[in-house]
Amino acid sequence: MKKVLILGAGLVVKPIVEYLLKNNFGLMIASPMKERADEMINGNPNGSSLDWSMDDPAMLEKLVADYDITVSLMPYKYHSEVAKVCLRHGKSLVTTSYIQPGMMDLDESAKKAGLLFLNEIGLDPGIDHMTAMRIIDHIHNKGGKVEEFYSLCGALPAPESADNPFKYKFSWSPKGVILASRNSALYLKKGRRIHIEPADLFKNRFNYSFPGIGDLDVYPNRDSVSYIDIYGIPESQTMYRGTFRYKGWCEALDAMKSLRMLDDSVKNYQSMSYAGFLAERGGLEINDLKNKLAKKLRVSMKSVVIQSLDFLGFFSDEKLQYHATTPFEITSDRMINKMLLSVNERDMVILQHIFLASYPDGTREVIKSSMLDFGSPAINTSIARTVALPAAIAVKMILEKKIDVKGVHRPVIPQIYNPVLNELKTLGIEMKEEFGLPESEMIP
Repeated sequence: MKKVLILGAGLVVKPIVEYLLKNNFGLMIASPMKERADEMINGNPNGSSLDWSMDDPAMLEKLVADYDITVSLMPYKYHSEVAKVCLRHGKSLVTTSYIQPGMMDLDESAKKAGLLFLNEIGLDPGIDHMTAMRIIDHIHNKGGKVEEFYSLCGALPAPESADNPFKYKFSWSPKGVILASRNSALYLKKGRRIHIEPADLFKNRFNYSFPGIGDLDVYPNRDSVSYIDIYGIPESQTMYRGTFRYKGWCEALDAMKSLRMLDDSVKNYQSMSYAGFLAERGGLEINDLKNKLAKKLRVSMKSVVIQSLDFLGFFSDEKLQYHATTPFEITSDRMINKMLLSVNERDMVILQHIFLASYPDGTREVIKSSMLDFGSPAINTSIARTVALPAAIAVKMILEKKIDVKGVHRPVIPQIYNPVLNELKTLGIEMKEEFGLPESEMIP
């Protein structure tokens, strides 16, 4: 029996555990959250767990040596260190995170050792890469060019669960979601490179109507321009990766950023109330705070911004339970406390690719590739399924030698994306592809 080491027991780990156990692999979950790991294993004799963290590097060496492959589902900052351990012990590695420079530095060493370090095999990044590359390769194989490409993705509460002013609930790494709001962005639109400063991230948005869901906001996701090389489309005049949100999130987060509620400056907030914290951030007197803040932000008292801050309790006299900390910690903790997806609520993942392709005979077409996936209450969230199952399938296929490439990779080559997408389809995760659409279907 092949044995898999899984590092981490976070919100997206359960489906990979279930898939590997169902396919008769042995596995060990090593995590500080041993109780959660045991719940995922659910008494299966092929699964075991260990209370472990990166503070115990000697145990990591032993674990990696004892197992056939390692899956790192810990925070991304640890992946390169885990990869070095895998290299020392001649074991392949799978992660769902973006490739870090430290990981890329190991490419030649992994090739020489005959190992695969497969990253970005989840969702955004992951399924988005694979489904995009399948169509890009289709266009290129016909002698065509990708003139424009949009890839839009969002993990959201299902419509009936989007019942707070933000229209958002956390179904995965909450701190990561909020940290991402501080990113800058870079994209290419009709030949022009557009750089967005972090302060303007949520101002640079457009509307997109997704079938069955309705109007959503889209804002840019990090550095899109680098994907021109990653996807092998130097001919493209537009390369845009974006994030879906319901209307409300962008306005609220933009205001919170402008009030410096997501800053990292440390200050002593002992004995201060939430209203006092908000007044301090806004440079306002605490009396009649709601009205003063609305005037400062130039919004109405009924705006989504004021409603969102009120929903979080930032106009209340409740005392902060902090001493020296940062505005980011106070704000993000409050959002997590008030905005977690509950076990009886559904989440959903929306993924939308839109291509404008041209061909040697002069014809042009718009191609759309779409996915709308819902989670099952109390079983698995959609974000957990769409992140964990591509990784689980990759692990199985690497161990069965159905994926046999070496070095540091993301799933943008047919040897990886074809078998993984084919298996995902059997699990109910697939894109609906539409070819031959008119140019009017393209984003302006």
